[in-house]
Amino acid sequence: MGFRLANVGGRAALVHGDHYTDLATHSQGALGPDPMEALAQPDQLAELAAGLNAATATGLIAEVTLDPPVPRPQKVFGIGLNYASHAAESGMEAPASPVVFTKFPSCLVGPTADVEIRSDGCDYEVELVLVIGAGGRDIAVADAWSHVAGVTIGQDISDRPAQFAAKPPHFDLGKSFDTFGPIGPVVVSVDEVADRDAVALSCEINGETRQDGSTADLIFNVPTLISYLSSITTLVSGDLIFTGTPDGIGAVQGKFLADGDVITSTIDGIGTMTNRVVRISDPAPISNAAPNND
Repeated sequence: MGFRLANVGGRAALVHGDHYTDLATHSQGALGPDPMEALAQPDQLAELAAGLNAATATGLIAEVTLDPPVPRPQKVFGIGLNYASHAAESGMEAPASPVVFTKFPSCLVGPTADVEIRSDGCDYEVELVLVIGAGGRDIAVADAWSHVAGVTIGQDISDRPAQFAAKPPHFDLGKSFDTFGPIGPVVVSVDEVADRDAVALSCEINGETRQDGSTADLIFNVPTLISYLSSITTLVSGDLIFTGTPDGIGAVQGKFLADGDVITSTIDGIGTMTNRVVRISDPAPISNAAPNND
């Protein structure tokens, strides 16, 4: 049996059915309330989850607002053009090695948080997100899945004008505006997913299905990504890997996000995120004029 871990008001909680149970209370202090510390102990989480029932419940999930289940990762990686269908719609050849960028951890928000946009060119990208459990360096492909504490849903929101404002593009800046990384609603242990190598994922905007794919279409699969990244930098517990998005992004269709839009992101076996889009300002002007020192 696996586990489903949520963040309720900054405290780790195990989810069972419609209920959640505070982790620190349920474990009698064996595990603390910090979700980051809990993710380093996936085996213990699974053991504790096996003892859950209605009598242990702290409350109903529907009555609380969930925060990001991984609130403070050291590193957040994104993988570009990692679905054959997305590479094709973009008119680009499949990459020979993973296209890696970073998202600043400060962009992460919860599964129902507003997405705040500042331009007419903001895009959605539903993604399966890996949560590292046991860290390591030079992880072998054959061992990679054992380093995954669980998986969650992510939206890699992108401000395309900011992303392509310079050459080469600002992938990190364009994808790291505050609120541009909704994740959740829970971290689900891998053994709770029916087929870890073919996970169905979809994205709707205002009820219209824009993306509908499967991780079976990944160009670089999960073990390859983990092995590749760990050959460059040591992975630690809580690191996140956004694994890429299938075809159907807004830029290709000319359907960008607008104020009031509702983004619904679903991954089989994990759940659904619903995020409202709020236009908060126009883009900041850019000036290269020398400062006036008078």
